[in-house]
Amino acid sequence: MNKMKDVRRAGIVIKPHAPSVEGILKILVDYFEARGIVCVLEDVAARRLGRPNGLPRAAVAAASDLVVVLGGDGTLLSIAHYAAQAGVPVMGVNLGRLGFLTEITVSEATLALDSFLAGGAGAVSPRWLLECRSTNGASYCLNDVVVTKGAVARMIEMGVSIDGREVASLKADGLIVSTPTGSTAYSLAAGGPIVHPQVAAVVITPICPHTLTFRPLAVPPTSVIGIKLLTAGEDVFLTLDGQRGGLMAPNDTIEIRKAPVELQLVTSPGRSYYALVKEKLGWAE
Repeated sequence: MNKMKDVRRAGIVIKPHAPSVEGILKILVDYFEARGIVCVLEDVAARRLGRPNGLPRAAVAAASDLVVVLGGDGTLLSIAHYAAQAGVPVMGVNLGRLGFLTEITVSEATLALDSFLAGGAGAVSPRWLLECRSTNGASYCLNDVVVTKGAVARMIEMGVSIDGREVASLKADGLIVSTPTGSTAYSLAAGGPIVHPQVAAVVITPICPHTLTFRPLAVPPTSVIGIKLLTAGEDVFLTLDGQRGGLMAPNDTIEIRKAPVELQLVTSPGRSYYALVKEKLGWAE
């Protein structure tokens, strides 16, 4: 049995202030309901359509068999960790510039859904997540874990270990640990490599390091990466996927490893990863 055909409930999450969100929202609701698929709407989307029973964003994935995100990469990142834990595929429809995660355009949306619901080959790209353990417990993220200084703080110092062995003491503005999916986000801006999503690697990228010899490093996904904050008296932030996190205190330690869950990302049937990299970054042009 092909699970992808068994979509009885479709969740819809939206970026509320995206200019054209209402039009595509109505198109998708009509699309699903014409196929007998119940729409599970995020509360803000339900209000837009004047419907009752909207759910908080955090609850949409667990109540759905598929989640469609209308917005940008940030909107998709806000639900990716919930969807991965619920084992629910996610499709991102971009309402602005082309996104890496929300790569499907409004005009492609129903075609991509047709392909996915028919169980089309290559309709889904599996993306693994990172698990970040701190004193607050474990959290999952699709793109990256970032330790960074506050706006007016000086350079910070961190001890970096891999598999329990201390490998470096880093003085820098911060450090990014990213998945291949996150390699085209903050890590890339900080000088890290573009890593194809199917490459099994975790990328460690310093942000403005004090020494130019600390270059980005790719390590196996079996690695456990430890970061210990050695700096006192400065604001230092831990951020997951650019969205969640909080302040770190001196001697706080986090451990980052491959998460036990992965995200099933619905991709455009007509666009390869390399076409996406060219379209988004102008790579090699």
